[in-house]
Amino acid sequence: MRETSVDVAEPAAAAPPNRRGTLGVILALALGGFGIGTTEFVAMGLLPNIADDIGVAEPTAGHIISAYALGVVVGAPVIAVLAARVSRRSLLIGLMVAFTAGNALSLVAADYPLLLAARFVAGLPHGAYFGVAALVAAHLAGPGRRAAAVGQVMMGLSVANVLGVPAATWIGQALGWRAAIGVVVAIGAVTVIALWTVLPHLSSMTVTDPRTELRGLRRGQIWLTLVIGTVGFGGFFAFYTYLNTALTSVAGLPESTVPLALALFGVGMVVGNYVGGRLADTFGDRAIGIGMAAAATALVTFALTVSTGWPALIVTFLIGCAGSTALPGLQTRLMDVAHDAQTIAAALNHSALNVANAIGAALGGAVISAGFGYRAPALAGAGLALAGVIMLLVATATARRPERVTG
Repeated sequence: MRETSVDVAEPAAAAPPNRRGTLGVILALALGGFGIGTTEFVAMGLLPNIADDIGVAEPTAGHIISAYALGVVVGAPVIAVLAARVSRRSLLIGLMVAFTAGNALSLVAADYPLLLAARFVAGLPHGAYFGVAALVAAHLAGPGRRAAAVGQVMMGLSVANVLGVPAATWIGQALGWRAAIGVVVAIGAVTVIALWTVLPHLSSMTVTDPRTELRGLRRGQIWLTLVIGTVGFGGFFAFYTYLNTALTSVAGLPESTVPLALALFGVGMVVGNYVGGRLADTFGDRAIGIGMAAAATALVTFALTVSTGWPALIVTFLIGCAGSTALPGLQTRLMDVAHDAQTIAAALNHSALNVANAIGAALGGAVISAGFGYRAPALAGAGLALAGVIMLLVATATARRPERVTG
């Protein structure tokens, strides 16, 4: 086996385009993220309605959520490799067309197997879309504003939790779950038109090839960064999965406060994405550690104060803010350490976050089943967030020496 020493290269800089034009592109990209975030989470709130309509038990209907997540995990690397030679403009438009088509298929699915397949198809473009959108936003923003632009694109996903999911859930409860999916189809169609209208040709963005993207998976720094996201954000989801019951059974708050708590959490994510982008442009990788350490602190605070009732809602906002602060830095770190395999690395970030979702939910359920109560998921989440900080320290320490890539 031959080993080649590879120096860590700086990302290629692009001349910043017109600021107004860049803002229009970022808004169009964020709109796509808004639609993706809405469809990802709205099914959870409408699961009983879906189960009744298609004639299956609610636990069985829950598999459509798993099917979407599986589509995200599978689609991100596969699309990144197979579409490596496709121009970034064409790829983004094509991904949003596929997303819209998958949701349209969900809209007309007459039975459970077809709906299961449709949700898998709708999930396939998810990771690749966010990965390529982040690359395009960073390219157009130019040096010194890359992470901020990535955070603004990711903000579409956060705003979906504040506005899109509650609105679509209300529509679904009033008019049927298919009406909620219809809203997502409309958002997807508008995004396709917006991307077609505002996206430049991006001819200065280098495309690669499948072999180059696959070779990127030999880089240890890519895998270390993915582990940081998987472990660190597992704590985020351990808390979020059981927030409803923690607020009602431990805090003693009425069930009517849960939508308010979820909205506060979503607002926190919006703020965190914005702040995190600024921090990452200023402090680099340290912004990831700042976000995860702050999330661990907020999670411990929640466990200690949840029984006080209403103050727990303020801490819920802080957890959403702190956790999402690390996201822009994590995404830009992946882009930087990937060298010429940025597409697959950026897309895999969202596969890693879906794995984190599964790990966090499983760990939260395990500590509850062990008899530690509904404070325990927040404490377990704090442990995972701190483990993410430790993994970051390992990654940055090993990045100081030239990376050895096996040829």
